[in-house]
Amino acid sequence: MLRSFLVAFAMMFSVAPVLAGQLSVVVDISSQMMLVSADGATQYSWPVSTGRKGFRTPTGSFHPTRMAAVYYSRKYDNSPMPHSVFFRGGFAIHGTEHLRSLGRPASHGCVRLHPANAAVLYSLVREHGFANTFIRIKP
Repeated sequence: MLRSFLVAFAMMFSVAPVLAGQLSVVVDISSQMMLVSADGATQYSWPVSTGRKGFRTPTGSFHPTRMAAVYYSRKYDNSPMPHSVFFRGGFAIHGTEHLRSLGRPASHGCVRLHPANAAVLYSLVREHGFANTFIRIKP
């Protein structure tokens, strides 16, 4: 009973809902940037590379579907995709060796990150879980 009262009291004076345990990953294709927020607070802002002309990155809202710390593309010449977080079929957020391409469209549709940033994101998704990780890719 006391717990219910305290929760109700806290909710009355809360300006924004507490997003405890949630991870938000927002990819902005137009700016080629990713924002990562944990529990409602922005933690990271990273440059990315999304799909180049002829290779579109899917837009919308997703949850991770699977993860692989070490992965190689079966479709594109066995290209390394370290710390892959898959969100729709074969589309993933992953590290890249093509660091000079970050900040502009350059991929076959995946979202590429600096390998160190991909490792951080991978760890955060593992920590928060698939159900509590929200991936939004906007045009």
